[in-house]
Amino acid sequence: MDQDSTEHDPPESGHRPDQEITERNPRRGIYLLPNMITTAGLFAGFYAIVAAMGMRFEAAAIAIFVAMVTDGIDGRVARLTRTQSEFGVQYDSLSDMVCFGLAPALVMYEWSLHSMISIGWAKLGWLSAFIYTAGAALRLARFNAQIATAEKRYFKGLPSPSAAAVLAGLVWVGADLGIDGNDVVYLAFVLTVLMGALMVSNLRYYSFKEVDFKNRVPFVALLLVVVAYVFTSLDPPKVLFVGFLIYAFSGPVLTLIRVRRRRGERHKET
Repeated sequence: MDQDSTEHDPPESGHRPDQEITERNPRRGIYLLPNMITTAGLFAGFYAIVAAMGMRFEAAAIAIFVAMVTDGIDGRVARLTRTQSEFGVQYDSLSDMVCFGLAPALVMYEWSLHSMISIGWAKLGWLSAFIYTAGAALRLARFNAQIATAEKRYFKGLPSPSAAAVLAGLVWVGADLGIDGNDVVYLAFVLTVLMGALMVSNLRYYSFKEVDFKNRVPFVALLLVVVAYVFTSLDPPKVLFVGFLIYAFSGPVLTLIRVRRRRGERHKET
């Protein structure tokens, strides 16, 4: 955020004649704390790409999840510390494009999709990665353009961090179980294209923005958080992959339920 400040000499009648009224030039700057967190996420996304190029796919997948954590923190820190700025919004969006648009597509391509050249479908490998990247870019652009009028309870289209988590989760599970990406190239291709399509779809996904982190909650809520942490720590790759995969398919399921409910209401009216 631009920080402009001016200082003027006090207009007392007793000031020296040779003392001129000076005005300080406006100082422009940015808030350090939230943008420092965003930079950490950007570094994690870039590191994921570098790690995938070095065939260290487990580290690449973990780096994408680290970027997800920082992406969820920087905005809340900015709101809690009242350090929101237009610069921070744009910087966060560009960081999301790297972390959840480019990084997952390139990691998936290096891990599995590049092997489609061996079955005679070389172009489909990198084209599917591009479809995902374009879907993430369009998803972020639409979100930024409609942020003032968007419904807070639901997201329109699959959020790019969740789509990235599905791809990164698949890579992490494969690396954890010793599965070669070449052996699951068809699954990788379908998930990559599907996640790209879901991001630009009109399906609604629950945003969890109604969860209140400031006010008091029942003791059971804290107990559920502890259980979730313990359950995730048992097998992080599988739990995270399955969890985000369920969330990705929750959009089509909820849409079908809503359509059937509306048809039932219309049938009753007629």
